[in-house]
Order: sequence, then C-alpha cells, then structure tokens
Amino acid sequence: MADSSNKGEDPISPTRMKMKPDENSTITEFLTKCDDDQLFHFTNFFRDRLVQAIEEGVNGISLALTFEKIFTGQEHWKVTELVEKGNRADSSKLLLNLVMEKGSRARRVMWESFVRMRHGVPKLDKILKEIEEVGPELSGYMYMKRDVSEVPTHLKGIQQMHKETLRVQTETLRVNTILIKEKVKIFQLLDRYAELTIISTVRDRTLVEHELLARGRDHEEWREKHLRKELEKIRTDQLFQSSFSWRGCKSGNSGTVSGVPGIGKTTMVQKIVYDWATGKIYPHFQFVFSFKFRDLNTINNRINLRNLILDQYPYFGNDLGELWKNPEGLLFIFDGLDEFKARIDFADIRRNTEPQSMCTDPECWCEVSDIVFSLIQHKLLPGCSVLVTSRPTALYLLEKAEISVWAEILGFVGDERKEYFNKFFDDQAVAAAVFKHVEENEILYTMCYNPSYCWILGLSLGPFFGLSGRKKQQVPKTITQLYSYFIYNILKNHSKEIEDPRNMLLKLGEMAFKGVSEKNIVFRNEDLIASHLQPSQFLSGFLMELLGRDDSAQSVVYTFPHLTIQEFVAALAQFLTPDPGDIRKLLSEAHSKKDGQFEIFLRFVAGLSSPQAAWPLKEFLGQFHHRTTCGVIDWVKEKIQVQIGESGSGKRDLLNTFHYLFESQNKGLALNTVGSMKTLPFCGLQMTPIDCVVLSHVIGLCDTIKHLDLEDCYIECEQLKRLVPVLHKCQQLRLSRNNLGVSGVKLLSAALSNPNCQIQKLDLCEVGLIDSCAEHLASALSTNHPLKVLHLESNSFTDQSVPALIHLIQNCKSLMEIELRWNQFNPTGKKHLESLQEFRSGLMVTV
Repeated sequence: MADSSNKGEDPISPTRMKMKPDENSTITEFLTKCDDDQLFHFTNFFRDRLVQAIEEGVNGISLALTFEKIFTGQEHWKVTELVEKGNRADSSKLLLNLVMEKGSRARRVMWESFVRMRHGVPKLDKILKEIEEVGPELSGYMYMKRDVSEVPTHLKGIQQMHKETLRVQTETLRVNTILIKEKVKIFQLLDRYAELTIISTVRDRTLVEHELLARGRDHEEWREKHLRKELEKIRTDQLFQSSFSWRGCKSGNSGTVSGVPGIGKTTMVQKIVYDWATGKIYPHFQFVFSFKFRDLNTINNRINLRNLILDQYPYFGNDLGELWKNPEGLLFIFDGLDEFKARIDFADIRRNTEPQSMCTDPECWCEVSDIVFSLIQHKLLPGCSVLVTSRPTALYLLEKAEISVWAEILGFVGDERKEYFNKFFDDQAVAAAVFKHVEENEILYTMCYNPSYCWILGLSLGPFFGLSGRKKQQVPKTITQLYSYFIYNILKNHSKEIEDPRNMLLKLGEMAFKGVSEKNIVFRNEDLIASHLQPSQFLSGFLMELLGRDDSAQSVVYTFPHLTIQEFVAALAQFLTPDPGDIRKLLSEAHSKKDGQFEIFLRFVAGLSSPQAAWPLKEFLGQFHHRTTCGVIDWVKEKIQVQIGESGSGKRDLLNTFHYLFESQNKGLALNTVGSMKTLPFCGLQMTPIDCVVLSHVIGLCDTIKHLDLEDCYIECEQLKRLVPVLHKCQQLRLSRNNLGVSGVKLLSAALSNPNCQIQKLDLCEVGLIDSCAEHLASALSTNHPLKVLHLESNSFTDQSVPALIHLIQNCKSLMEIELRWNQFNPTGKKHLESLQEFRSGLMVTV
C-alpha cells in the first residue's frame, strides 16, 4: 500500500497535538459537564465508531495515556506492536478495551487527547463535530429507552406468522445463469450472501471518478486508504438506533443506502429482512414491511397505507389498527427509488402545505408517492423508521428530506472478493482456480468490487475450470480474451432487447473512443444524442448512471463501470466500422501520447486482432473487418522492429510493445520480430505480475537472451514465479535490489538446476538472502556448469552459511568469481572463505 513503508509510524503524536486557544471550547465544555457515569455511557455509545476513527492516531493516544501514567510501558508496547504489524484495527480495539477497564480518569484523558488530535484524524473530527452540533440532544438520546415495549399478547401470533412469512420469502436467492435449460438457479441466501462494505456517507462524484480511473492494486489501495482515513464503515444493523443514526431522531429515523447498479442493494435489503425475521437484528422493531418501488409502479389508483400493506400481507386483517398505536416499533423499507415512475421531490414546498399531498392517517386514501413522502418525513405514523435504497442518480430527490443516515455500498474490499467466489462455486477447487486467475489479472481484479462483475466473471471463467467443462489449456490467456468473454455475456443477456447489436456497439464504441481521446469518462445526454444513442435496457448493460452536480441537481450522467471497459469498447469499434480508414495512422497517433492515455486501448486493439479474442463476439457482432485486422498486425510488427532497432528506447515503451505482442498471441509475428533479441534492459522499472507474464512469453520465444536486467524492478515471489520457466535462457541475469528472500531463492533454484541452464553471470546483490539461502544455492549450482560470476553482496549471510558457501564454490566447477562483501561474517568466517581462492586457479572470492 502507499504507506506500507511506514506501518509503525503514527501520523499523530503528542508533539503535533496543537490547537488554537478557543478552537475546541464547545467540545471541551461538553466533556467538562459530563459526569463519570455520562462519560462511560457516552464512550460506549460511540465505541464502534471510535474503533475505526482512532486507527490513524492510536500511537499518539496510547502515548498520551502512558504519559499520564494510565497505561504501563508494557500496555503501551502491546498497543504499538499491533500497529507495527499492520493490525491497526486490533490495536484500536485493545486501546479502547484497556481504557474502559481503567476507569473514569482514563476515559477523560482519552477524550481530551481526541480533542487535541482531531484535525489530523478526519473520522474523529467528524464525530466531535456531531457532538458539538447537538451535544445536549445526545445526552437525552443515550438515556432514552432503546427497546420498544413488548408486543401485546394478542399480536404475538400475527408477529410470528409475519416473521415466518418473511423468512420463507427471503431465505432463498434466485441467481440468473447463462444456461439455456436452467436460466435461474435457487440457492440458500446464507450460502450465497457475501458481506459488502458499506460506508456511512455518500461520496462526491469526483471520488467515484478517481476510483474508476484507478487500476489493479492501486485501485485496492485507493479504496483502503479512503476507508482507513476518511470513510466510516457501517453495518446494516447500525442503520437505526446507533451512534450513526441518533441525530434528528425525535420522531423516528429515515435512512438511505445508495449504490451503483449491480452493487447489491436489493440483496442487502433481502438480508436485512431475513436477519430481522430470524431474530438476528433490530429487536426493537416489532414489525418490518418491505416494498419494491418497481411493484409500486403497478398501482394506478389512490390507496391508503392499510391496503398497501394488506395487498402484500393480507393476513394482518383488522390487526393493523393495533400496529398504528406503536409506530416506534415499525420499520418500512422501500427498495429502488430510482425505478419509481412517480416523482417524489422533497424540495417541493407544496407537499408540506397542500392537504391533498399530505398523508397523515394510515386510513387516508392518497397517491402512493404521498404515502412514501409522508412516512419519510414523519408526517404519517411519526416515530416509525424508514429505509430507502437508490442508485446515486435519484439521491437529489432526497436532499431536502429528513434523513438521519446517508450510506453508500462501496462493494467488495480485500478478502470479500475471495469470499464471493468461494460462495459462487460449489466446487471450492474451481472457486480457488477462478479467483487465482482473476487475482493475477490486475484489471479484472479491479472490477471485482462490484458483485455483478464477479457474477459475470464467475459465469465466464467457471466453465474453463470445471471438471466437465472445457480443457484448462483453453482458459483465456490474455486480458483481451477475458474482456471478450465479459462482453459476450453482456450481449448474451441483452441481445434480445435490440435488433442490431453490432450497430449499437459501433456507436457506443465511437463515443467511448472520443472519451478516451479527450480523457473523459463521464457522458451526458447530449453525448449520447451526438452518437445517435438513447438510454435503453440494452445500453444499461454497458453504462451506469451517476448524479451530475455540475449544472443542476437533476442532471443524469453516464459512465462505463470502469475505464478499462470504456477502452475495450473503444477498441472493439475499430473492428466493427464498415469504413476503417487508416488504422495504422490512428494507432500511431495514439501511441505517440506519452502519458499512458492510450496504453490499455492499444493493448486491446492488438488483442482483438487475435482470432481467439474475436471468436466469442462474432456470434452477436458478426465478422470483424479483415482490413482492420491486417492493419493492426502490420502496425504491431512495425512497432516491435522499431523498438528492437533503437537501443536507447524507453524501458516502458519496450514493455508496452511486448504487451501488444502478448495480447495478439500471434506466434509467427513474435518469432519474426523478437526471436533474435539479445538484451532486455528493465532496470528500475516497476514490474507487475502481468508484466512478468508478458516478459516470460517474449523470452520463451527467444533462443538465448544475452543480458536480462531486472535490478530494482520491485520483483517478489509473485513476479518471479512467472519468470522462472524461462530464466535459464539468460546468459547474464541481474536480479539485485529486489525482495526475493528464501522463497525467491527456492524458485530461482529451479532455473539454476535446469539441465539447459545458460546463466553465466548471476547478480543477487541486496535481495534479502539469509543463511538458509546458501544451502539452496549450493544445491542448485552443484549441477550448474556455465556459471562463472556470482554476486551476493549486501545480504544477511553470517558464519553459519560458510559451510554451504564452501560447498557451492567447490562444486560449481565453472565459478571464477564470487562477491560476498557487506554481509555479516565474522573475521573467522571471512578467513575461511578467502582461503578458497587457492582451491582453483584464477578463482576470486571477495569478502
């Protein structure tokens, strides 16, 4: 991660806890007025949020508590040790546990340290601002009776029936497949549900755009950074009656959860209802009623809340009148505001003033939109709670509503992706294989924050790894092939909605290319009109909607789910146009941009010239234009020849050219161009696992590589694993200043012990070698005849490695020079090693 090098460093220390004289007077006054009992309840109330909030400042808080002699040195060490190991969440939990055990003075000192460090810790500052705004209200809320009164005896039967009905309705999950005979599969919800990360705020669109521009590990690091520093995570059981939802709750809570299409809003609602029905969450709600806005669209006449409920839950009958008496025990859920045809505008003053728009009685007949409006605004059944879900595009409707919790589903973060694939496949071996394949393709890994794309990848890749499926050798090898199957599945699910998918993809691709050219990832209605497109069910398979805030609160803009999908569709359009023009000129102009703007686009164009990548799409899009395909191949050939001929060519340019070749999977082209390459200089260039797959592919096509320079290329075991099968072809191999360690040497030993190994000079300077590595090298090199020079400087060898190093020198007969300076040998060890120079004429051992 971006700050992984400073895992143990705390951004806030006591010396940095500076503040202006009266800057924190409000919060300080509030804390002073709290007695010890209030402060205890106060800390407990915010505990879940504080665990997250203090992660970035836990060292500083612990230091302050130690300075005040509340923590012992041992306790402070335990807290900070967890930080140094990267376990900040565990560290903050431990600190809070210790503080709660220590008593009132510890809690007071902790809160005083919060006030001092607030401006360096955004989540903490947010909590303190809330307290400053409505401090007295908070005290009242904390002592408010949290649990509603027990369900009256005569309603217990109907409550049990209702819970059982909801349990049956929600315990299974219907999942679409791409199978003709079995279009829908039914699973147990708990077997299939994977936890999503939900944040307690709605992000600005610019934040979402940055996420769309990020790729691979950078994308994951971006999300984790913002989660850690600014975005508060919230569980579904914290949406009501928690420290997230206490503000403005005198007459009940209204909350909203937003999320982009496919992120899991409806499945989250299903899980909430299931968990309530089975007694896992919200015991203070006696009854939960869940509605879908798409179903409410079918109601064309005026209706009252009683009949709205009875239409869906007829068994309540006359008992509903009893429910109205205790509105605090009711939760109403409305899913999919963006799908509601009737307009609910909370900024419309008339709704608050005109009697016909106000619904204050559950027996009152009115429009469905008025019922929803009045429930959210607490005009109807004041004291009840309401949850609304929506795409971001419809959130502007709620800006003036009385909402106490604004939340957004961020999607999968970290291991949540892996959990999804484990639950998607019954066969865990298939799940592991598919996830590994996705994880190794950083672009695909990026897209897996969204369950919908995990679903498509599961459907696309599953058959390749299943026992009864296609042979494993046929698994998509390139990113282009993977995206082709990705688009294939979208077309398969949406092609019936349009007569001419080829023409529609061409128009969409032309708009996408214009966007790539202009560095634009957000499209407006006028962009769609200019490209002869209009919003449709087919188009929704490729574009998602966002709320535009530039011109007016009600503007809707469109974006591809990820920049790479935009780039793929832009590349695809080049093969669909009836008049391709000068494709080589277009590609050369794109390649001339040195800021990486067209890098992925060009890889996709090269990849789509491959029959393997084009094949799945031809079912819906027809044949690709032959002239375009030939022009692309000629351009790739020309680029490779230019790169090979220019010895001073940029390292990144050379690697990008190899990516084009790899994506094209054109073996004949590869042999005719790179087959005779002798030197590959990549020193200082950060190599991803995908880069190493590509480089391995290129080296595999060559007979011999004279010099492969991978010094300081951020290579670890993941990258080395992909290179090992071809490293034996290199005469000079430079791997210095990479993090190889024991695991890396074990992998490298496979190349060194290869009977066809050609390595004559090996540089392993500063790669994290320890004593046990000497044994692995000695074993591998005992059968290696060509090696003449071995550099092992700046590692961590001690005298314990001397016997293995002596064995290495004696048995590797061709070795004439070994460099061992800047290790940790004692004088005795050095003397033993230097004496080996007499073992063979011309041998040089430098210690």
